[in-house]
Formats: sequence, C-alpha cells, structure tokens
Amino acid sequence: MKNKELEVYAEQGDAEAQYNLGACFFNGTGVEQDYKKAFEWFLKAAEQGDLWAQNDLGNCYLDGLGVEKDSVKGVEWITKSAQQGYATAQYNLGRCYKDGEGVEQDYKQSVKWYTKAAEQGNSWAQNNLGLCYEYGDGVRKNYKKAVEWYRKAAEQGADIAQYHLAKCYANGSGVNKDLKKAVEWYAKAAKQGNAFAEFYLGVCYERGEGVRRNYKKAVEWYTKAAEQVVPEAQYNLAVLYEYGIGVKKNPAKAKE
Repeated sequence: MKNKELEVYAEQGDAEAQYNLGACFFNGTGVEQDYKKAFEWFLKAAEQGDLWAQNDLGNCYLDGLGVEKDSVKGVEWITKSAQQGYATAQYNLGRCYKDGEGVEQDYKQSVKWYTKAAEQGNSWAQNNLGLCYEYGDGVRKNYKKAVEWYRKAAEQGADIAQYHLAKCYANGSGVNKDLKKAVEWYAKAAKQGNAFAEFYLGVCYERGEGVRRNYKKAVEWYTKAAEQVVPEAQYNLAVLYEYGIGVKKNPAKAKE
C-alpha cells in the first residue's frame, strides 16, 4: 500500500494504517523522516489498542523521539502492548524492570517478562534471560539454564548470545569445557562483528586453544577488535607488533 493510500485509511480511523503510516514517518520510508508525525500516528493507533503502536509509542517516550522524554509513560504503553502478548514489548518491559527505567527496578519482574518473550522465540530476551540465570539476577543462579537460553538465541544468530555461549564452553560453565566449541561460537559471533568475540578468537589463535596456533590469524582478529576500541585487543596487538609475531616487526606502530 502506498503512503497516499495509507494516509486515506489512517484518516478514516483504521488503526493498522495509522500504525503503518507512523512507521513510515519514523523510518523515513517514502516520506521525510519526522518523529513528531510518527508519534502522532502511533498515538492514534495505540489508543485503539494496536499492540505494535503501543510498543513503538512507548519507545518514543523512552527515547524522547517526537515527544518530550517521559520514561513512566513509556513503560505504561509498553506494558499495554506486553499484556497483549507482543514478544518485543515483553522484552522491552523486561529491560525496563532490569534497568529501573520508568519503573522501580525489579529483577524478578524482569525475569518474568523476559521469560514470556523468550518462550515466544525473542532472541534478545533469550540472551538476557541467560544472563539472569548466569548471574542470579531475579532468579536462582543456574548455569545450565543460562546455557540453555544462550543456545536458543545463538542458534537464531544473535551474536551476543553466541559470544556468551562460547564463554560458557571456554570456562566449562553449565556445560563440559570444550575449547573447540568455544572457538566455533566465538567465530560465529566475530564474523558478525562482535568486538569481544573478535578479541577472544584472537586469543585462541595466539595461544592455540581449541584451534591450531596461528599468529597471523591472531593479528587479524585483534586488529578487528582493536578498531572497535577493545583495550585488551589493542594491548595484545601492540605486543605482537613490538616483537614481530605474526606481523612485520614495527615498534612505532606498537606505540600507536
């Protein structure tokens, strides 16, 4: 449906059209990006009970996009959407409770909403629920449960979960220690640009842990992580340049 048609239906009160038109203004799709207009259309749809609009309206309030920032109102609208079963809103609400944004910090409530979203397959919620189980935030610490949720998210391609799962294999947390599997998951996350996975993959190549030692590969991955400003990667890379390991010796570059 073109924007002109959307506008006609939106003006007639069609909630779906109002939400979609708001999304066009929010993303600048077919129209000039305008957060204020996006907010206005999200509001019209949200007041009619549209769960997608309620969530996006809440985010507008949280981020101060198109409206004055108001975290409390943001949580109110996200809650309405979450209560209708929208997984993204449930994840967002879990995050608000975790951070104490717009609501009193409550780890148990955070776990509750992360779980609802995670059970619907939301990978971000699955990863964060894994963190809750790993660190005992709002739930009894359980490394096996953490691994279970990290794996679900990792298998969906979430790089942050792939990194966390790799760490579990590297440390033997909630799973038998397996450095080869750690390398496999670090590599998956690193190839998606996860800076910490890039660093640890470099470490694996430098030390020959879970993979054949390869200093050139170590330099390659340290460089990628260093470019994302990971201090440990910058230090390790400097050492390799200082001594010419895996790369042509360059003391000057080591000091950069």
